[in-house]
Amino acid sequence: MQYITLNNGLKMPQLGFGVWQVPDEEATPAVEKALEIGYRSIDTAKVYENENGVGKALANSNVAREDLFITTKVWNSDQGYENTLQAFDKSLERLGLDYVDLYLIHWPTPEYDDYVETYKALEKLYKDGRVKAIGVCNFNVEHLQRLIDECDVVPAVNQVECHPYLQQKEVKEFCEKHNIYLEAWSPLMQGGEVLKNDVITSIAGSYSKTPAQVILRWHLQYNNIVIPKSVTPSRMEENFNVFDFELTTDDMKRIEGLDRNERKGPEPSEMNIR
Repeated sequence: MQYITLNNGLKMPQLGFGVWQVPDEEATPAVEKALEIGYRSIDTAKVYENENGVGKALANSNVAREDLFITTKVWNSDQGYENTLQAFDKSLERLGLDYVDLYLIHWPTPEYDDYVETYKALEKLYKDGRVKAIGVCNFNVEHLQRLIDECDVVPAVNQVECHPYLQQKEVKEFCEKHNIYLEAWSPLMQGGEVLKNDVITSIAGSYSKTPAQVILRWHLQYNNIVIPKSVTPSRMEENFNVFDFELTTDDMKRIEGLDRNERKGPEPSEMNIR
């Protein structure tokens, strides 16, 4: 496992296991298998409705709590200062934990203009020691800048859709300037069309690796945190086995050239579902 150090000194596995769209009853065996393979970072959220299943897997695990890195998120309908504090308590209860390692705002939902207030609740949780680090998801530069201007704690992480067809260069540059790690959700792109790209498949062939392994390796070398999701044990193992090869500078440049700014998920400024 490879670790990065967040802006508050907390160490986080650079490769984690995501459970988006994994039903609650399937989350337990999936997370148990992920921990068996060697994953130590698990990424869930209130809206995924599988925190209970994740919590059961953690309770069944022999891995020490201090060796785990657990992330969850406050959903849009729970935003606001008091609402967020209450939502956090419920997430913690479902997970069966005393604290989480990383707590994130799921979307800025700027139409409602309550993400600053929500983030101040995250700051309280952080200062009270109930969360080891705080951050956001799907924040554009203007949303991040407002937090930096109006709040005390610079986000440790901004989790965004990111893959070779959507490399998020503007957001990435801003995050690097402010010592915020970019974390990639949907790192292999929803629908998987990037896996069939000729550049990716030719690089994969040269290393006797799969296209997915090449893309995950690109994320790691691009200094992203990455959280692929799969409930298929063989695919989970494949996604984890990306530490035994390294892409060349030329490989990285070829993949960099694939950027199309092609988004599969919502544009953050327009996502206002509660």
